Amino acid sequence: MASEKKFTIKGTSKEILQNWYRLMALARVLDDKAPNYLKQALGWSYHAPCAGHDGIQLAIGQAFDRETDHLFPYYRDMLTVISAGLSAEEIILNGISKATDVAGAGRHMSNHFAKPEWNIHNVSSATGNHTLHAVGVARGIKTYKSTGVAISSQGESSTSEGYVYEAINGASREKLPVIFVFQDNRYGISVPKKDQTANRRAAENFSGFKNLKIYYCDGKNVFDSVNTMMAARKWVTENQMPAIVHASVVRIGSHSNSDRQELYRDATEIHCTKAADPLLRFRKVLVAAGRFKEEELSAIDEEVKKEVSAAHKKALKAPDPDPASVFDFVIPEPYRPVLYPEGLHDDSKGEKMKLVKALNETLKAEFRHNPDTYIWGQDVAYKEKGGVFNVTKGMQQEFGHERVFNAPIAEDFIVGTANGMSRFSDKIRIVIEGAEFADYFWPAMEQFVEMTHEYWRTNGQFSPNVTIRLASGGYIGGGLYHSQSTEGALTTFPGIRVVYPSFADDAAGLLRTSIRSGGPTLFLEPKALYNDPAAETVVPDDFEVPFGKARVRRQGKDLTMITYGNTTHMCLKAAGKLAAEAGIEAEVIDLRSLIPLDKEAALRSVKKTSRVLVVHEDKVFGGFGGEIVSMIMEEGFEYLDAPVKRVGSIFTPVGFNRILEAAILPDMEKIFTAAKELADY
Repeated sequence: MASEKKFTIKGTSKEILQNWYRLMALARVLDDKAPNYLKQALGWSYHAPCAGHDGIQLAIGQAFDRETDHLFPYYRDMLTVISAGLSAEEIILNGISKATDVAGAGRHMSNHFAKPEWNIHNVSSATGNHTLHAVGVARGIKTYKSTGVAISSQGESSTSEGYVYEAINGASREKLPVIFVFQDNRYGISVPKKDQTANRRAAENFSGFKNLKIYYCDGKNVFDSVNTMMAARKWVTENQMPAIVHASVVRIGSHSNSDRQELYRDATEIHCTKAADPLLRFRKVLVAAGRFKEEELSAIDEEVKKEVSAAHKKALKAPDPDPASVFDFVIPEPYRPVLYPEGLHDDSKGEKMKLVKALNETLKAEFRHNPDTYIWGQDVAYKEKGGVFNVTKGMQQEFGHERVFNAPIAEDFIVGTANGMSRFSDKIRIVIEGAEFADYFWPAMEQFVEMTHEYWRTNGQFSPNVTIRLASGGYIGGGLYHSQSTEGALTTFPGIRVVYPSFADDAAGLLRTSIRSGGPTLFLEPKALYNDPAAETVVPDDFEVPFGKARVRRQGKDLTMITYGNTTHMCLKAAGKLAAEAGIEAEVIDLRSLIPLDKEAALRSVKKTSRVLVVHEDKVFGGFGGEIVSMIMEEGFEYLDAPVKRVGSIFTPVGFNRILEAAILPDMEKIFTAAKELADY
């Protein structure tokens, strides 16, 4: 419905005005009815009323084009999505969390409205985080020369979040077609705006950003709101730059049904918000201008009530989610290797390759294989440099700035925009360096968590096709933020694969499988092995390694070592020493993949040797090895002749001085000693 003309009470057709009034009346009836579902124990346990935001929300929906645009509504955007086309039934199905809810089949909180097939995205409860997704999809819109825009909607208080600044900074730097709508009702739950920002209007916080146009409007006024949104959309489309639309609104009710506004707003203020009701104002204008009679609008009100009543009856009869469905859509089915289904090859022929070169060559091969593959991160593409460890060396020269580029030093931005850009097309594959070192990834955790539950939360309608690369672990004298292990924390989230290779061929094969798979994969690279001769192997062209398939690195009968990453090589050396000095034959299993985990391989070895030593670089306390031990105790206890033993880091940070590092991290001698004690038990 985008147009260059100004909408006025006299110049707008009666058909359009009638539709606008009907949409506003429909949202208001649903808004008022929502709390009753909770009172009757039918659902809608979270409801954030949209009353008072009516003008700008109507305008957002009217400016949105489902064929070309992408809309990211927030939890108060009921009228926005109704204006964009959602029906009363779809709103109620979401509110009472039915299996036929188009947003996510009842998996997400009520009042989180979406329709992914129309590009109305399922947005998280983490307020404002979807600004990064809007920026990412806007990058896709621009890259593929689409005519659309991304629209991100939020309350003014969420602009205090750091990732909102990252989003707007990135959008202005890249000149992306995205509209950020701030619905300013002057409160963040009970916190007044003066406690959020020194500026009178939240958009003023961004007034110094280049390539950014800021619009201000009265979000309570239908015509001002619609005209401003249309103007912003036209400007963004024509200039391919971002805009902010700051809409002044009122919040008539409490923040949500769990809030009591009378505890922090006085009676006069509450009375004034009700007096500023946009729906009542619009109705009065329509009648006063002679465009409608009271009876005509009242007739629309009655039709809307009947529509909601019919939708209510249908929604109550809709099926509830099946408890058995909780296991559906945790993560998409991965790419299944064809040439190397077991992830094994003949390594006796050919020249050996370093692990860092195997990664670099695989990235280049996959970029040639799929022209819709992209990579970005910090320091990954500047002149002859390709990341801190040169994993991406030469890629920008071959594939260009559009596919290989640097990101700001903002880890949340790197991950969030990857999530967003992948929404533009399922054929897109994205590789990111989530941080220069794995230890620096923590600022991105909110976006990482978001990425892990996208597929489940949307009931299988969307999953980001993203491989997150992180240079991990120690043994380089890096100290804090350069040598810590992170997998103990990052493997606790369902919805993401986590791999950790030890050799060049597995690094290449797992990277290829990760990039070709749908859904997210965390790819942890032991940076101490990048150029270590111990990790060098022959790497066949197009080598593939399946997820969840461990590799037996050494056969044995007396005890089993289960390991991955840097400690794989230490276990192999310790096993050799055990055999030479004590006649003990240790079997060494390289997991390669942590999630999914090859339990079968581990249990087969337990049955064979009856003794297990779990070894990893991360801390013993809270480390991933605890899950392996628990699995063995639950499913293989009957085969054990000794307690399962663990070797890993002590429960301290990894120090910088090499003496401290050696005292903290596991090594071959510590593994040998533990294995000898286990064998002698």
